[in-house]
Amino acid sequence: VITTIPAAVMPVFPDLVKRHFNAVAANEIYVGDITDLPIGDGLNMYLATVIDCYSRRLVGFAIADHMRTSLVQDALLMAKGQRGSLKGAVFHSDHGSVYTSQAFQDTCTQLGVRQSMGADLTPVW
Repeated sequence: VITTIPAAVMPVFPDLVKRHFNAVAANEIYVGDITDLPIGDGLNMYLATVIDCYSRRLVGFAIADHMRTSLVQDALLMAKGQRGSLKGAVFHSDHGSVYTSQAFQDTCTQLGVRQSMGADLTPVW
């Protein structure tokens, strides 16, 4: 199932990670993605994750029957709840429309998170 759908007019965020998914401290670099979870009858649930690159710990997640922006916002807000603050952290994702949406950008701004996106627009599947 293809889940990375770039927005028609998407903002360009710099690749702050450049495929170096190692951090020297916790709460520095996070990565996130969405995966589909088949549940039968051709239906899917969707899992959004936020992983700390230092500890490799899953610090935020959300599961829903949709891939709307609120799914990734909820996962990032859970990470904030787990870590207390995300201020100054980098969140790296693909170019999917939920990550380029204005609503997700606003959430990142409110949390003090800098967005980063891989330079390659070619989905990996």
